[in-house]
Amino acid sequence: MSSDTVVGTEGRLVRSGVRRAGRRLIPLLILLYFVNYLDRVNIGFAGPNGMNEELGLSATLFGVAAGVFFIGYLLLEVPSNLMLHRFGARRWIARILVTWGIVATVMAFTPNATVLIVLRFLLGVAEAGFFPGIILYLTYWFPAAQRARMTAWFMTAIPISTALGAIVSSLIIEHGDGLFGLSGWRVMFLLEGIPAVLLAFVVWFFLTDRPSAASWMPQPERVALERALAAEGREVSEAGPGSVLGALRSPRVLALSWVYFGVVYGLYALGFFLPTIVKGFAAQYGTRFTTVQQGLITAIPYVVGLVAMIVWTRRSANPTVRVAVPALVGGLAIPVALYLANPWLAIVAVTICACGVLAALPGFWSLPTAYLTGAAAAAGIALINSLGNLSGFVAPYVTGALSDATGSNRLGLWVVGACMVSAAVVTWLLRRTRRRPAATRAD
Repeated sequence: MSSDTVVGTEGRLVRSGVRRAGRRLIPLLILLYFVNYLDRVNIGFAGPNGMNEELGLSATLFGVAAGVFFIGYLLLEVPSNLMLHRFGARRWIARILVTWGIVATVMAFTPNATVLIVLRFLLGVAEAGFFPGIILYLTYWFPAAQRARMTAWFMTAIPISTALGAIVSSLIIEHGDGLFGLSGWRVMFLLEGIPAVLLAFVVWFFLTDRPSAASWMPQPERVALERALAAEGREVSEAGPGSVLGALRSPRVLALSWVYFGVVYGLYALGFFLPTIVKGFAAQYGTRFTTVQQGLITAIPYVVGLVAMIVWTRRSANPTVRVAVPALVGGLAIPVALYLANPWLAIVAVTICACGVLAALPGFWSLPTAYLTGAAAAAGIALINSLGNLSGFVAPYVTGALSDATGSNRLGLWVVGACMVSAAVVTWLLRRTRRRPAATRAD
């Protein structure tokens, strides 16, 4: 048999293995991220629908409660990822699901603002490592050529959870009020926390750590996929720097951290405050919406954003354009939202912003690999994710504080727009940066 035939057969086995693994693993990972993201942002639906009034939360305190999640999350993100690498994704992700599900459920019984803030911090501690852990897990299964597409599918859980979650959360709040003697927002926390615990058992019995352990995959596909991943790993390690220090002190890594910070700032500002903004249409425009109608309106930007996310990822190949253009468009659109003449035009502007945020996110993770490889990539990507996700604390706090100080959401949305536009500018400035040859990189 000729070498070309062997290579062709090997390639077909790898592609077949990737398709089989994608069909089995990606739907579960999307479901996990759906529940994860919903439990993270459902406080945005609870706030304007009884929680703020019942617990005596100002906009600033609400921002602290929403954002303190990310302090615990970031403190333990890297250690958690190391534990996943040591104990395996199946065991560690199941552990994450159990602990975050318990904390999310206990939030239904919070008596005051202090306990709410503590529980939100503990929720971040419990969830720490989930997102980077899944990104790491994808490297165990999918070669780089297929991994970007699988990552994009995994991240579709963000708009799905926000859109569907807005409807589900609103229905629970409106129709669950009084169930178990609890307020509607408390019932929402209770019912939306339980699925994480149940899914832990699914992960324990269903998730497979690596292709070599996949009894559901034919052996030739397992062998070919493992061989392809091993070869790719050797190539990347040979091209990378000698240590992680050069990556951690790289100005380019810090610049990419800011890009991610700016884009995610828009994501979390919308996620936490969009329900409040929609509820505020009554005072601004004289309109009246039921809780369920507010949920449906809140879902609109994310439904459209989901389509934009998929289409833009397929249409745009240039990594700079893939990130800079949607970030710029979204950043310019969001401050306009509260200056328009009616609520429907405002929702159009917010929808454009959501499209920009969601279209930029999947493409972003192709940028670090343009500058980093090997161990430096692992360290640099972890640092970018940690620093970028600080916006999860900063965005709700700053937006809430500015709302309290000015009596309006307008200034806070201008800050959102400025962060996103700056992310687009920095991305564009980095377009001429080239990765140095491995032999000349810093050790």
